[in-house]
Amino acid sequence: QLQLMESGGDLVRSGGSLKLSCSASGFNLGYYHVGWFRQVPGKEREALAFSTGSLDHPKYEYSTEDRFTISRENAKNTVYLQMNDLKREDTGVYFCAARPTSRAGHWTGLQASDYEHWGQGTQVTVSE
Repeated sequence: QLQLMESGGDLVRSGGSLKLSCSASGFNLGYYHVGWFRQVPGKEREALAFSTGSLDHPKYEYSTEDRFTISRENAKNTVYLQMNDLKREDTGVYFCAARPTSRAGHWTGLQASDYEHWGQGTQVTVSE
């Protein structure tokens, strides 16, 4: 069974940092594009970063803000999202998502519809 699990969410003060983890079981993330999204109540999921599959595809990593950095650790089958200088508006539930690199069709990496598998999310709360 293919599963993604996010971890690392926490309560942090404004200006602080967090590193979120997205671990996979049942499949090798190296053959998947992976994205990170944030969702707040009443709004759609917002793309934060993506990383292309690194084992069979040219490696490319992109973040929507310089404060966020996505990275992979293939040996642990995990993708990370390092977040620095956190702001109150970063509060929300953070999800990771995956799509096999072999999947045909248009892919931008920044739309929720780009991805097939999702984790349950991890809560990040930024206080003053």
